[in-house]
Amino acid sequence: MGWKRRRPKSRPRPQVRPLSNEERKQILNVFREGIKSSPVLSSLGIRARALRGRFYFERVWQFPDERPEVEVIGRATPLEKAEESLLLEVEKSKGNWYEVARGTAEEVVSKIASDTKGTFHGLGRLDASLREAGGRVERLEVKMLEDSRFVYTGTGEECPFHEAMLHFFGIPIDVIAEPRQWYIYHRKPQIVEVSEDRTRVLVRFTAYGLGGSFSGACLYAMVEDEWEAFTIKPNQSGDIATAIAWLKKREWREW
Repeated sequence: MGWKRRRPKSRPRPQVRPLSNEERKQILNVFREGIKSSPVLSSLGIRARALRGRFYFERVWQFPDERPEVEVIGRATPLEKAEESLLLEVEKSKGNWYEVARGTAEEVVSKIASDTKGTFHGLGRLDASLREAGGRVERLEVKMLEDSRFVYTGTGEECPFHEAMLHFFGIPIDVIAEPRQWYIYHRKPQIVEVSEDRTRVLVRFTAYGLGGSFSGACLYAMVEDEWEAFTIKPNQSGDIATAIAWLKKREWREW
């Protein structure tokens, strides 16, 4: 008689707790205040809204004379058990959501703002440093050392990647957060090359796993006085000059 392989039991979906209009309004206000107080979330155009018994966190892109583009970055579900309060989830594939955390409305929005892995944006450390500096998106003095490290001029403390991109180069937060997909894959960014005029920054995004390393390149470049981010084809990402030549042939269309 053969043995049958048992499949692991899937965790049952939590029961959704219906909310009164007043409860829904209170939770939504907490989310909106949390977004407003977060330098990163507010810069990324994140909004929260209630829909069909749940709360959705969305990133909105506004374009002149065009309809805005909306990306759902997560949702929060009120739970039947009061001690668990809300379930924070992210959509892995169409209709396939997975749990990130459980907690109060304050804890949920804080989890999103402080994300350093890339699940929501990956800029959690930058968010924390801006809060410590007063909560406003203002550039601080940073210098680049000969070994390509960045430090704060006043203290000599290390200035991590996202903070250097903002303070040293002046790249806006919403541009730093690109490419979104590589952040979702939890790839870690590292500066590879900087142009002499500081208007081109080549960055390698790398993830390490059992099968080895996986990486991709992004060129942050100032085009017509505005910073933009361009994903570069792997065989064209060896240096800034190669990446620029490749982009010009494609009329600045990224990979």
